[in-house]
Amino acid sequence: MTTRTLTQADHERVTEAIRDAEQSTGGEIYCVVARSSDGYFFQAAFTATLASLAVSIAFAYVLEALWLTVRLPHFLIVQAVAAISLFILLWLAPRLRIHFVPRRQRYKAAHANAMKQFLARNVHRTAARTGVLIFVSIAERYAEVVADSGIDAKVGQHVWDGVVRDLTRHAGDDRLADGFVNAIGTVGAVLAEHFPVEESDVNELDDHLVEI
Repeated sequence: MTTRTLTQADHERVTEAIRDAEQSTGGEIYCVVARSSDGYFFQAAFTATLASLAVSIAFAYVLEALWLTVRLPHFLIVQAVAAISLFILLWLAPRLRIHFVPRRQRYKAAHANAMKQFLARNVHRTAARTGVLIFVSIAERYAEVVADSGIDAKVGQHVWDGVVRDLTRHAGDDRLADGFVNAIGTVGAVLAEHFPVEESDVNELDDHLVEI
């Protein structure tokens, strides 16, 4: 997934796409992109420690097969030094941490962040409950569309799954802004079908992409 920083021009394109989409619907679209959804230090340290222990045990068996011996205090010291070195490396190089975290746990953290943003950005507080959050977490290679209850009652999950597939494909090609613009267009068309704009419609959420 993309690591390129979104430019001001990218932000302007996304803002324009949101405004264009909302001209045809009473629904509200909000976009958030996170560089990462967790620091992952403790998760990575735990996995790295287990891996270090496994390697140490395997090494001990190799030494025994070669009729070599290492005194227990020395063996423990080596293990401690290895563990501390790993912790320091993970602390100094945050981008390495996620490689020690299982995919399921990464997705769980990214989903939790998506729900947090949905609530924190007040997407759930539109008058007709027709807010939609388009969320991407880059480090986890994760995207999600979170729709409020008013929309979920009329739109199946398969629709949002298609939006997510297209968005992640664009992000994987380092075209995250294009992915957001396409996703906004698709979401806007779905909202316009079920929640067409009315004369009394007011814009309840800011029309821009938030980076966190």
